This record gives sequence, C-alpha cells and structure tokens, in this order.
Amino acid sequence: MSIPGAGEVMTTHSEDSVVEDATAPRESTTGRSPLRIAVGRLRQDTVAMVCLAIVAVFVLIAIFAGVIAGFFDVALGPGNPAQQLDFLGDGMPLKGPPNYSFDPEHPFGVAPKTAVDNLAYWLYGCRTSLTIASTATLFATLIGVVMGLVAGFAGGVLDKVISFVTDLFLTLPFLLMALVIAPIINSRFADDPAYPTLQKWSLVAILVMFGWMGVCRLVRGETMSLREREFIQASRVIGMPTRRILFKELLPNLVAPIVVAVSLMLPAFIAAEAGLAFLGVGVTQGASWGQTILQASPYFEKYPLYLWEPLLGIVILVVALNLLGDAIRDAVDPKTRR
Repeated sequence: MSIPGAGEVMTTHSEDSVVEDATAPRESTTGRSPLRIAVGRLRQDTVAMVCLAIVAVFVLIAIFAGVIAGFFDVALGPGNPAQQLDFLGDGMPLKGPPNYSFDPEHPFGVAPKTAVDNLAYWLYGCRTSLTIASTATLFATLIGVVMGLVAGFAGGVLDKVISFVTDLFLTLPFLLMALVIAPIINSRFADDPAYPTLQKWSLVAILVMFGWMGVCRLVRGETMSLREREFIQASRVIGMPTRRILFKELLPNLVAPIVVAVSLMLPAFIAAEAGLAFLGVGVTQGASWGQTILQASPYFEKYPLYLWEPLLGIVILVVALNLLGDAIRDAVDPKTRR
C-alpha cells in the first residue's frame, strides 16, 4: 500500500538538496607545501610567536649594540673608581643601585671595583654570546649534515668509519675536554695582539668539535630511510650524479629535522659559552655574560642586580629559543595537531 504524495515529497526534497549543494560555496582545494603548513601552525601558536619576538629583540640588540650603547651614552671603556665608588664604605657605587635610586647616566648601574658600565657590558655580552653560538651552530650543522648525508647514502665501509668517528667524539666529555684545550690555547696565544679574537675562534672550534655529532646521526638515519624511496631509485636509474642526488634530492627532504636540530643546538651553545666564560676558560677578554656573572658572584648579597642582569639575559634567551625549537619541531611533524 503506497502513501499518497510520498513520491512528490521525496522528489522535491532531492531537488532542493541538489540546488543547495550546487549553490554552496566551495572551499579551496589548492595544495600547500609542508613548509607553508608548518609556518601556518607556527602562526597559530601564541607561545611560538612570543618566543620568536623575544629572540628577534635579542638579535637586534646584538646587531645594534654599538648604536644602543651610543644612544644611552655608555661605552666599554674603563670607569673611574676614584670618583664613582665609595672606597671609604663598602666599595659600592656612589650613584645608582644598590644603595641609591636610579641613575640615568648608567641605567644598569656600574660594577664594583672597576666602575665599568653594566649596560654596555650587557649589550656587547649579548653580541658575544649570539655571535659565538650562531657561528658554532652554522659550522657544526654544515659538518654534521655533510657527514650524515655521506654516511647514510654510501653505507658500507664509509658509513662504519664515519659512525666510529661520531661515536668516538660522543664518548669524549665536553666540559673536561674544554677545560683541557682552552688553557693550552690561552697559554699559546696569550701574547698575541689578536688574542681576544683568537680566543673567540678557539671557543667556536671547541663548540663545533663537540656539537656536530647529533646532527650527523640525525641526518644519517633520515638519509638511510630516504635512499630506498622511489624518487631516489629513479634518480639512480637515469644516471644522476651522486652529488646531485645528495644535495638536490635528499637534502630538501631533510630541511625539517635539520631546522629542528639547529633550533635546539643554538640555545645549548649560548649556555655553554656563558658557562665556559664563568669557569674562566671561555671569553676572558672583552664583554661576556659569563664573565660578568663570575665577577658579580662575590657581590650577590650586597649588589644582587649586578648578577641578575646577565643571568636574566641568558635565561630569557635560552628559554625562548628552547620553546621556539619545541614549537618548530611540533609544526614540522605531520602527526602533530596543534
């Protein structure tokens, strides 16, 4: 038994639905590259954007340290302890912290015993830390990427040799080797007029020497996974040179893990540079956050601001870089939904 009018109702509903589907706005189906997807995820991450802004501020401070110091009329030159310090009392500054109010001539105060301007040393210390850490990160990444690509793609004896060298360097304790190597370099070039520059480059060399292994192992593992893919096999079949396969086919597919490794290596090198300077085997000539912390430690109870200024600079920069590195790692991971 049929229901009267059922056919007309069903037909009308079907036609309406077709009309609605035809007139509804369609979403764009344009494909996006993995890089654009990662950038989009980072833009939606509030923590990542805040950390990126903080890092950008520190980078600008490092680049324009001289301009900023000139704006505040401060310099790295020696102070005047006889006029700026109270040697009849506790040896603290006669103006500004810790015993007096804010001093506009020295916004960060002056250092006990030497009366040098703390703001100038803070600005140039930021430049020193970022310059050394960035240079060491660049060279360590280059070495690690090249060796990882060669080991992962070639395999066989060459892979075993590179893996052995990598494991050998991983067994060497970084801090102990730095404490051994740095004094040798310092004693060898102590009388050289270019000693401050040589000291910085020797520190870069030490950081690179013990920093490339993680990138190498990461790139090697990813390369071993990619070398069996169809596009690599096709490149081999058509006779593409090995160098082109490594740097034109494999390397673009390794950008994401390399970027993550770099974002985590940079803050580690900044902390290592400051730590070595604090131990007296890093940058001892010129401005350095680690050296400032070393000099401020005896005055912590009487003059805590002297210690907190470089310490907060290191903490804020390292934490921002670490959080940004975590955000980048999550953004480039296709399995992550942020």
